[in-house]
Amino acid sequence: MQPAVPTQPRSARPTLDQETLAELYRLHGGYLLRALLRVTNGDRGKAEDILQETLLRAWQHPESISRGAAQSRPWLFTVARRIAIDHFRMAAARAQEVAGEVLEDRPVADDPYEAVLAGRDISAMLDTLQPHHREVLVELHLEDRSVVETAERLGVPPGTVKSRNFYAIRALRPVLAAQREYAPTPAPAA
Repeated sequence: MQPAVPTQPRSARPTLDQETLAELYRLHGGYLLRALLRVTNGDRGKAEDILQETLLRAWQHPESISRGAAQSRPWLFTVARRIAIDHFRMAAARAQEVAGEVLEDRPVADDPYEAVLAGRDISAMLDTLQPHHREVLVELHLEDRSVVETAERLGVPPGTVKSRNFYAIRALRPVLAAQREYAPTPAPAA
C-alpha cells in the first residue's frame, strides 16, 4: 500500500511569486528593519522576526501588492507595526519566568494586619512632629501630592513646603532609628 500523498486543497489561496517577494525585500527590507530596530529598542532578533512575519503576510496576500512592489511600502509598514503591537501584547500577557530564585527569598504576600500595625506606627511617629511639619508630610508622602498641590492646599509658598518637608524628615530620622524594624540598614563594609 502506498503512503498517502498530501494534496493541495482545491481552493488553495494564491501566493506571491518568489521574484516579487525578493523585490519587496530588496526595496523595503532595510527600511523596515531600521524602523523595527527602533520599535524593539535595538533587539535585532525580534526586529528580524517581525520583518520575516511581515514578508510572510505579503507572500500570503498578493492582492495587497497589486500596485507593484515599489508602491507597497505603506502597506508593509502598517503590517509590521500591527505585528510588533501583537508581539508586545503577547509578551505583556505572558507570565514572567523566574529562574534560580529560592522561594524563601521571595517576599510573603501582604498581610493586612502588618499594614494596620505599620499605619499605627506611622501615626505615632507623625504625632511627634510639629503640626505644620506633619501636615506637609501627610500631603506629600501619604496623599502623594506634588509640592505645588500641597502648597495650594496649605496656603503656603512651594519653597515653604520644601523646607518643612526637609525639616520634618530630619526630625523623623532619630524616631525611626529608635524603632528597630524601621531603622535604616547599615551599608556593607567595603
